Amino acid sequence: MFWKIAWRSLAQRKTSVLLTVVALTVSVLVLVGIEHLRQNAKSGFARTVAGTDLIVGARTGDINLLLYAVFRLGNPSNNISWQSYQEIAGMPDVAWTIPLSLGDSHKGYKVLATDHNYLEHFRYGAGESLTLAHGRGFASPFEVVLGAEVARRLGYRIDDNLVLAHGAASTSFTLHDTHPFTVVGIFAPTGTPVDQTLHISLQGMEALHADHSEAQRQPDSITAAMVGLKSRVKVFQVQRLINQYPAEPLQAILPGITLTQLWGTLAIMENTLRVISALVLMAALCGMAAMLLASLRERRREILLLRTIGASPLFIGLLLQLEVLVMAGLAMLLALVIATAALVLGGEFWVTWFGLHIEPNLFHSATAQLITLIFAGSVLIGMLPAISAYRLSRSIPPGL
Repeated sequence: MFWKIAWRSLAQRKTSVLLTVVALTVSVLVLVGIEHLRQNAKSGFARTVAGTDLIVGARTGDINLLLYAVFRLGNPSNNISWQSYQEIAGMPDVAWTIPLSLGDSHKGYKVLATDHNYLEHFRYGAGESLTLAHGRGFASPFEVVLGAEVARRLGYRIDDNLVLAHGAASTSFTLHDTHPFTVVGIFAPTGTPVDQTLHISLQGMEALHADHSEAQRQPDSITAAMVGLKSRVKVFQVQRLINQYPAEPLQAILPGITLTQLWGTLAIMENTLRVISALVLMAALCGMAAMLLASLRERRREILLLRTIGASPLFIGLLLQLEVLVMAGLAMLLALVIATAALVLGGEFWVTWFGLHIEPNLFHSATAQLITLIFAGSVLIGMLPAISAYRLSRSIPPGL
């Protein structure tokens, strides 16, 4: 009976109710979407590199080393000598190493020179290894393997030729056009910076910059290195040895700890987005309350009828509160359905176009907390029209 009256009352004002529900749906969608994206962005950063115990580079800030070595952002302060890299690789506790050499680009995308250990030991996500969607890995100096986004955006296919450029700018006037590279492989999408990178061999990088026709077999230096240990128990011991390396100033960082530091620096931006989305929701809730308050004069006859059949002021006040909860509940349900559909149906789209792996499951603790807060906010906001309806109904005597 109670629900039926509330539903019929809303149906009589379907246009204003529909607009209010739409506004609430959009605001809930923004709030839940931002929180879900925030959670997935954190996990996405964390999934960029997995199974790597240490990242080694020239002495600089921890975050700077992580950004240029893993995310291809920024520039290194210096390089590591090849001899130092080999000595680190030969340490008793080191299981494997991946050399990373940066410095060139192609149409705005970074070029990474490495070796076969990259394909063998690099892991991302939940320990997933790199796979080739097409072709094979590089085997000679002038072969290149493309990330999925590079191949898609630039339209490259197997056996296409391309020319690399010196430097990392999107436009470069120093092209290595005497040494074109042949596309021999394309990685499957990973949702990591791998998708936005061109991969060549260390010998290929040396051949690009050699002053003579015969390229060196090994480079003089590299940008950074990823290190995997035989036992993680030894991670702090190996880190200390590298940080105190006598031959040159080196630095070893733990990716997980440095990622935590990175998110700490971005906390202000996160909180700003959350405040903005909360304000959008508050505006929608206040608009709903204003709509109900404005409709009270029009509903005086309805309230009079309810009082005539014996409805108490408390009943009428609770009826208005129930209408608020019905509209808020519909908005939350619609927002969750729309968001889930967008994530499920557009999962491949997010990975292909934006390089984002977004979990389609919205039902986690963060979403539950938000829904609870939205429900509580709806109850509080709904008290305004409910109290007004209660006062109005008290001025009307019951019965006739």
